[in-house]
Amino acid sequence: MVSIRPGPPAARTATRWIAAGGKHSFRASHGPLHTARGIATGVAIQKPTVDFPGPPNRLPVAPPIERNILRERKESIKQAKPFSDFLTDTFNRQHDYLRISITERCNLRCLYCMPEEGVPLSPPAHLLTSPEIFYLSSLFVSQGVTKIRLTGGEPTVRRDILPLMQSIGTLRSKGLRELALTTNGISLHRKLDGMVEAGLTGVNLSLDTLDPFQFQIMTRRKGFDAVMKSIERILEMKNLGANLKLKINCVVMRGLNERDIIPFVEMGREKDIEVRFIEYMPFDGNKWNKGKMISYQEMLDIIRAKYPDLRQVRGHKNDTSKTYEIPGFVGKLGFITSMTHNFCGTCNRLRITSDGNLKVCLFGNTEVSLRDLLRKDNNGQPIDEEAFEAIKRVEMDRRQGLLGDETALGWGERERELLEVIGAAVKRKKEKHAGMGQLENMKNRPMILIGG
Repeated sequence: MVSIRPGPPAARTATRWIAAGGKHSFRASHGPLHTARGIATGVAIQKPTVDFPGPPNRLPVAPPIERNILRERKESIKQAKPFSDFLTDTFNRQHDYLRISITERCNLRCLYCMPEEGVPLSPPAHLLTSPEIFYLSSLFVSQGVTKIRLTGGEPTVRRDILPLMQSIGTLRSKGLRELALTTNGISLHRKLDGMVEAGLTGVNLSLDTLDPFQFQIMTRRKGFDAVMKSIERILEMKNLGANLKLKINCVVMRGLNERDIIPFVEMGREKDIEVRFIEYMPFDGNKWNKGKMISYQEMLDIIRAKYPDLRQVRGHKNDTSKTYEIPGFVGKLGFITSMTHNFCGTCNRLRITSDGNLKVCLFGNTEVSLRDLLRKDNNGQPIDEEAFEAIKRVEMDRRQGLLGDETALGWGERERELLEVIGAAVKRKKEKHAGMGQLENMKNRPMILIGG
């Protein structure tokens, strides 16, 4: 719980213990935040640390504590600053969505994701630790990120995923609105309840066929029944009132699974599911060629041949998919058209790879290391719980005025350098990614090492 103390918002600090058990527990102490401009000027821009759900006018006369909250909200609106310059590129795209790969490992070998033999994995010391992931999450949220998605590899194979999600979930009091997961669903059903308790709000589940035999061909592994069990568990929790979005991602490849398009569409007849069909994209090791790719328009034609009343739904500004519905169906369907009709103009996404590199574009091969800068004052070694606690003690000293050089999270020069590196990378983001012919021959990581 957040403790509420008398006094102005600037005097309040919310301290949380993440009681996840074992060696992966660590404390997160949050104090006043700064916007990008606040950091540059040294002026603290306060955000309320306490928020209560529900409409502010639900009672004829609000009790004193609610009146105080209303005054704080009004004051925070008055003091609101422009979106962080560090996360705004030269085309005025504001990046409020961060995807973090938390592992390179996966329990499947999907055709479009990696070579059959797998990929060389990074040494464990090169991968981000849970305290490092939490710190970077905190830093990006302090700059305006409202949605974080955990990806992989397969994120559910990370042993400490639940305490990690619990720690990131505490950032809701700092402005985080959505905590999502991209998964293949193999082991999701065993961990889903704990994830929802930790604050999970959305699941993108990768499934390319509804035929168990074809599933084994496309993933080079068994596991179809486990994936279907995860889907049913998500739907069951939604029926019980869980605020949980479900999207099924299907990469369509000619000669393999185009016959599954209609069965996937029909999953939404009575189920609250959005199936998104993805154009086959080129990455290192997936043997992409144009002949295997089925375009968005061709998929539309296949669906309209059976369902001519298919109609497009007005989407949101930053949607990656074009959304459609069929009258009478509960679910919806969408198309991710990276190859034939890019959506770069409204892109609001940044990616951090599991080895700590920032990628500003999925199809860009330029990366910058945040890990190395983060560890600079730790002799280049991974920041474990002990090191994290030492850094937090320094932060608390700054809160008490014992040390100067205060920044958004109290990490001083390290934080300032990180924001400068992030801002420079975002400013270098191109207006749009390369075209189909260029992407086919451009060097990039395998998808498994980027993060879905």
